[in-house]
Amino acid sequence: MIAETVCSAVSVAGLGIAAVTAYRKRFLAAARLAAYSLVPLGLVMTGAVQWVVDTAFSPTAWAGFGVLGAAWLMFMGTRAVERRSGGTRKERRAAARAERREAAAPDASAPSLGPGTRTAPAAQQKPAARSGGADDFSDIEAILKKHGI
Repeated sequence: MIAETVCSAVSVAGLGIAAVTAYRKRFLAAARLAAYSLVPLGLVMTGAVQWVVDTAFSPTAWAGFGVLGAAWLMFMGTRAVERRSGGTRKERRAAARAERREAAAPDASAPSLGPGTRTAPAAQQKPAARSGGADDFSDIEAILKKHGI
């Protein structure tokens, strides 16, 4: 009963402040204040305030919050144990490396341009030797050939 009275008084005070703001020709701010001041009155009328009051002073509700807390602690505890159950650090790293190796195919990084575009490995390793300033670009040419460009 007291909570409803307090919420109603807050709503009336907010509407009074909104009226004064509207009198000062600040209609947008007044409308916003009126909207905020009607929220507590709406909560009282829907019964939400009574539900909160009943929950706050109910031993059953507090026991329910305790059960929820215990469930959360059990969930977080099992996650921590699951994380630690991987063995030693070396074993976890080895398992992660093995997963990465299995995830990608051996030729996954090679471009798939079709069967006729790949050259023989011997041709990839021996770029054509050129004299003069062409030696500077031979490495770049070898890389481009390697990638099929």
